[in-house]
Amino acid sequence: MPRDPSQPFMAQPQLCLGQVRHTRLRPRRHFFSYGIYYLRLPLRSMGEQDFSARLISRNRANLLSFRDSDHGDGSTPLLAWIDGVLQEQGVRDADGEIWLQTMPRVFGYVFNPVSFWFCHRADGALRAVLCDVRNTFGERHLYLLDHGAAIAYGSELRANKIFHVSPFCKVEGGYRFRFLRAKKDAGQNEHHLACVDYDDASGPLLQTSLSGIAVPLRDRALGAALLRYPLMTFGVMARIHWQALRLWLRRVPFFSKPHPPQEKLSR
Repeated sequence: MPRDPSQPFMAQPQLCLGQVRHTRLRPRRHFFSYGIYYLRLPLRSMGEQDFSARLISRNRANLLSFRDSDHGDGSTPLLAWIDGVLQEQGVRDADGEIWLQTMPRVFGYVFNPVSFWFCHRADGALRAVLCDVRNTFGERHLYLLDHGAAIAYGSELRANKIFHVSPFCKVEGGYRFRFLRAKKDAGQNEHHLACVDYDDASGPLLQTSLSGIAVPLRDRALGAALLRYPLMTFGVMARIHWQALRLWLRRVPFFSKPHPPQEKLSR
C-alpha cells in the first residue's frame, strides 16, 4: 500500500555492513582493513522506543544491544542531550532528524573509537556533525563540525587535534573529514562513507575510512552480521593493540600520553 502523503515520514533504524580501512604514510607505510557492522539510529523518529528485531534490544541484555548510557552524558535522554549541545554551540536550526552512527554492544561489550551524530535541518539538509572520539584509556572528546550553514555531502570539514588517541601520533595538527552517501543499487540501499584523514606538523600522516551499505534493522540481517563477525567489538580492541605492537616492532616513534584537554568539546 502506498504511504499516505499526509502522514509524516518516520525514518527507521538501519544496520550497515562495511569495512574499516587505515593507512599510515610515514615513517613506515602501514595498512590494514577489516570488516565491520554498525548501527544508524534516527533518534527523533525512534524516541524512546525499543527495536522491533528480536536479536537486538535497547537498554536490555541481548546478543546485540544499544545502551543510551553509552552515549551523551550517560544520564540525560539522548535527544535532549544532543539538542542541548547544539544549542550551547549556537546551532539552532538542526531541528530535523538526528542519526547516531555507532557500533552496538555484542554479548554485552563495545568499544567505539568514534561515533558520529549527523544533525539535520527540518528540510533534510545536513547541518552539523558531532564526532564522539574515545581512546583506550577511557577518555573521550567531542569534535563539532559546523560552518554555520548546510553541509554538502563530500565537502571537507576540519578540526584541530587536541585529544590523544594513539601513542604513535603527537597531539598536534588537525583532521580532515568528508562524509558521502549514495544509492548503491536499485533496491534503494544507501552507501555511507566517512573519511577521516590526519595531518601532523609535517603534512598528511593517516588516511582512514569507514564504509557501509545500509539495510533495515531486521533479524535476518542482524543474524547474518553476527555469524560473519561473532566477536566484532572484542576484535576492535584486540586489533588496536595488535596494530600498535606491529608499529612498535617496526620502530615507529612512540609518544607519551599527555593530559586530556580541559574542554570536553572543540570545533
